[in-house]
Amino acid sequence: MDSALDIRPATRSDKDRFEAAMAMAFSTDPVARWAWPDPLQYINTFMPLVTLFGGKSFDHGSAYVIGDFSGVAQWLPPGVQPDDGPMGELFEQNMSEPKLGGVLSLFEQMAGFHPHEPHWYIPLIGVDPVFQGRGYGSQLMRHGLAACDRDQQPAYLEATSPANRQLYERHGFRVLGEIRSGDSPPMFPMLREPR
Repeated sequence: MDSALDIRPATRSDKDRFEAAMAMAFSTDPVARWAWPDPLQYINTFMPLVTLFGGKSFDHGSAYVIGDFSGVAQWLPPGVQPDDGPMGELFEQNMSEPKLGGVLSLFEQMAGFHPHEPHWYIPLIGVDPVFQGRGYGSQLMRHGLAACDRDQQPAYLEATSPANRQLYERHGFRVLGEIRSGDSPPMFPMLREPR
């Protein structure tokens, strides 16, 4: 594991680099690449999805960058929701059936697992594959969880791979169920109570 890198809040002026870093981080993600197997379709859909899904974190000082965009994380504070309408429009512009219906089904199921009590939501957190295995994802996770513990708020996310699920379990998250649509890889909604 490398020595700790600085973590700083990202702003809207960082949007392009932030989207690119997240797109790199998810370029080998099982669920993302099931949804968008074509590389151009993936880039054209996933990059704008990053800001639609968790971009409100920029406005709340809870989008984080580690190092020189080696990793990025979005934390939506209690009561702040993703832009669902524009996300649906993005999918419809870039996808066709039957995959479109499958992806929309995944997002509907995701919404069904969100806690009803106030909580922090982590839409996306990821590390560029070039920098994975150095502990940067754990550093980003600990950074955000410190606020959850300080404010005594739970944290919620969806793990999109078995490896991510194990990482999140090490940080105190527990699996609430399984999300799947057709032949999609499984996703795991996960909750962590404050410490």
